[in-house]
Amino acid sequence: MKRSLFAILCALGGAVAGAVPAKVAPAWDKFPALPARVEGARIIKVSSGRTIHRFFDTPPFSPSGRYLALFRFPREDRSPQAGDVGEVVLVDLVNGGERVVAQSRGYEMQLGANVQWGATDAELYFNDVDPATWSAFAVQLNPLTGASRRLGGTVFMVSPDGKQLASYNLVASRRAQVGYGVVVPESAMPARNLGPVATDGVDLTDVASGVSRRIVTLRDIYEKSQPSLAISHPGDFEYYCFQVKWNPQGTRLLTTVQWSPRSDRNAVRSAAGLGRLRAVITMRPDGSELRTAITPAQWAKGGHHVNWMPDGEHLSMNLEVDGKPGLELITVRADGTDLKVIFTPGSGHPSQHPGGVPFFITDAYPDEPVSAHDGTSPLRLLDVAHGTERTLVNMFVSMTAGEFRVDPHPAWDRTGRFVAFNGFAGGTRGVFVADLTALLPPAP
Repeated sequence: MKRSLFAILCALGGAVAGAVPAKVAPAWDKFPALPARVEGARIIKVSSGRTIHRFFDTPPFSPSGRYLALFRFPREDRSPQAGDVGEVVLVDLVNGGERVVAQSRGYEMQLGANVQWGATDAELYFNDVDPATWSAFAVQLNPLTGASRRLGGTVFMVSPDGKQLASYNLVASRRAQVGYGVVVPESAMPARNLGPVATDGVDLTDVASGVSRRIVTLRDIYEKSQPSLAISHPGDFEYYCFQVKWNPQGTRLLTTVQWSPRSDRNAVRSAAGLGRLRAVITMRPDGSELRTAITPAQWAKGGHHVNWMPDGEHLSMNLEVDGKPGLELITVRADGTDLKVIFTPGSGHPSQHPGGVPFFITDAYPDEPVSAHDGTSPLRLLDVAHGTERTLVNMFVSMTAGEFRVDPHPAWDRTGRFVAFNGFAGGTRGVFVADLTALLPPAP
């Protein structure tokens, strides 16, 4: 690039107005540094071993910017068993300290216990499981005082104002994809969803009252979403929601719906994931305005990792649209219209700068074309306005696939200055931060 990122962003006329001004300056000198591939970027290791941050759609940074909330596995060499206990970890970015603030039995290997912040540093949420009943539930914790309360539902994503928790069935989640929900004994698993059932769907929990309610069922989605998801013989398939996400304004939600051959009728195809179809569905927080943003026919060509864009009206996703090898990074309106390719190639877990400027951060799976195929994942800063990119660091994640893979899941902080990501160093999982302050302008 001939022009600096700073100059380009300034020329956009204050497009970073959606970012949140910085409140706390982290003391990076208290943490070990790693070499960066881009001049001006800083790469810092911020956690001890066996830790991850949650996902690419929520920042592990607290609202003030002082703390990181992470999850530590009890072990990394076997699948979580019902009742295994992990830890919720708080990292102080000012004094460099790290401490355990809670324990949890409600986790899996990819997202941990879905640890994430509410509206303030005094509101931290995560999932847990009661071993007496094997029921899953969300916990609201004040990590500064230790005060906590049990809520009526589970949490996959907290609303932007911190007042509602959105979730799908995290117990049944393993039947859609292992790694994102909670583990209970097989005897405590719910009945399989044979067809688009009315007994499962998307739930919201009101934080103030702790009461959870279902806003839409799988049957509602199947029958009402437009374009239609209707197929012949839907009873021959098992249907599950997988992931649910708020837009930044709290005015819409997205979920993905998956259906695959019933395991009791075709165990081989079901176990192999053959015949699975998926769609991206958007809706209002009351379950109305159900729209199929990405149809099963579109997704079947190849794609992964949908996310809201900062404007709350568009989604981004890696999707196959041109018939050539590799995926494209696309945007599409929440109703499925106006699909556009904005960058090639796409990869990993892309998300746009929270201020809405035309920069995305993403990683890549070790076997994707942009990777070096040596167990590393590139942390890619994409300039979608000019079609250029910079690799900030090649982070080792190993070539492990499936449940035990280590996905960086790069996530912006609220100011758009820092990116948190996972890696594998010294034989264990850890969390790192890329400080992009010298590359990107501060929030106004």
